[in-house]
Amino acid sequence: MEGASFGAGRAGAALDPVSFARRPQTLLRVASWVFSIAVFGPIVNEGYVNTDSGPELRCVFNGNAGACRFGVALGLGAFLACAAFLLLDVRFQQISSVRDRRRAVLLDLGFSGLWSFLWFVGFCFLTNQWQRTAPGPATTQAGDAARAAIAFSFFSILSWVALTVKALQRFRLGTDMSLFATEQLSAGAGQAYPGYPVGSGVEGTDTYQSPPFTETLDTSPKGYQMPAY
Repeated sequence: MEGASFGAGRAGAALDPVSFARRPQTLLRVASWVFSIAVFGPIVNEGYVNTDSGPELRCVFNGNAGACRFGVALGLGAFLACAAFLLLDVRFQQISSVRDRRRAVLLDLGFSGLWSFLWFVGFCFLTNQWQRTAPGPATTQAGDAARAAIAFSFFSILSWVALTVKALQRFRLGTDMSLFATEQLSAGAGQAYPGYPVGSGVEGTDTYQSPPFTETLDTSPKGYQMPAY
């Protein structure tokens, strides 16, 4: 976009809802938001099952409570982050400072990269614990929820990596200085630059005046006569 700064247009410009909804970055955020719900939702609802020895609840992932807590925390954090960054994308057009825009893009880039890594760790962790889970009636009952959490953890890796790439592309765009150059040229188009004084720089001799207090020399002073021989 001409005159753009970090992938956005001129500050204060009106936001087009249709074009904003069709942006790949917006679609990726919405997809990541849905994937996060599909991860922590099944774990919260069906991720804890009764043990064979009593009414005590244990995590369906090999009885490891840390796996369930990690999956819930990861999904809930992604849920809140997607909502926050989606709101930031809406307000990004109103940010007038280039420095503030740069900070926002760097925050998006850093968080997206971090969460991509955490989703990869979470996917490997949940998959490993599920493979070690002993079969049983409770495990069979909550098996669909566990497999859904694992599957959408993998999908979340792809969506957050794509968000990281999009944020990196926005950061590389940087600031288009043509906007500022255009404004300066348009502001000074109707103004004439002050010129130098007209003249060749060498003044003629007629421009100089005779020095003051100049008296005409009298070759015959008064009171003096030439002697006659």
